[in-house]
Amino acid sequence: MKLAFAGKGGVGKTSITSWMADWMARSGQNVWMIDADTALSLGQASGLAADELPDPVSSRSDLVRERIHEEGFLNLNPEVGDLPEELAVEVPLYEEPFPGVDPGKKRLLVMGGLSNAGGGCACDANALLKALLAHMVMDSDDCVLVDLEAGVEHLGRGTAMHVDGIVVVSEPSMRSFQTASEVGRMAFELGLENQVLVVNRYLGGTFPELEHLPEEQFSMPHLPGLIERQMSDGNVLNLPESVEIDAKMEMIVRSLQKMTRA
Repeated sequence: MKLAFAGKGGVGKTSITSWMADWMARSGQNVWMIDADTALSLGQASGLAADELPDPVSSRSDLVRERIHEEGFLNLNPEVGDLPEELAVEVPLYEEPFPGVDPGKKRLLVMGGLSNAGGGCACDANALLKALLAHMVMDSDDCVLVDLEAGVEHLGRGTAMHVDGIVVVSEPSMRSFQTASEVGRMAFELGLENQVLVVNRYLGGTFPELEHLPEEQFSMPHLPGLIERQMSDGNVLNLPESVEIDAKMEMIVRSLQKMTRA
């Protein structure tokens, strides 16, 4: 599956992306993790140290010159098929694979800034980023999980329009639900009808009735183990609540698969 994760900043979408990638890999699937959030925290959430993170693609001026600039013109459709293997780093599993399963690989690509991507801008670095992201989503046979930048900018520019589904992440606050509603509306306008809402840090209560919130809704509970861990470490994997997290990830994927087949 090719999934995008979107929502207001600080709601936990990067954690959920990391949990989903680890669950998929331990289920036997090869997974590409695409960090398209300028916060660049998906690698650390997945257990990589700062010095193990790949360089953001946007910072590779050598690649920009090589792939985008041709005889004084900007090539907005560059060849990028070789770049994922060249630029990604492998991310370790922090828990055992599921019984009887040969685990897949997790690999991380860090995109860097995607400002104005898809909005008609001919910026050379953005052209390379957009082409690489489109290649991964449209041409890869592996699972691809894209951690989008906070807010709705990526959807407004059509960055994630070719994914199989979108995971809209919220926290239990009205501002966060309103952003989730806007994400749902814009995604639907792009043809992304396969949507689920995940309400993170849920403590109970009724979700507000906003028009464009995805109808398929899940909740992630308050996780004391995560709160304690994050006081000293950005890694969100192998928590005391991992069994519960795995069950939620499976429910989300099964729901999106069902919608895809419908």
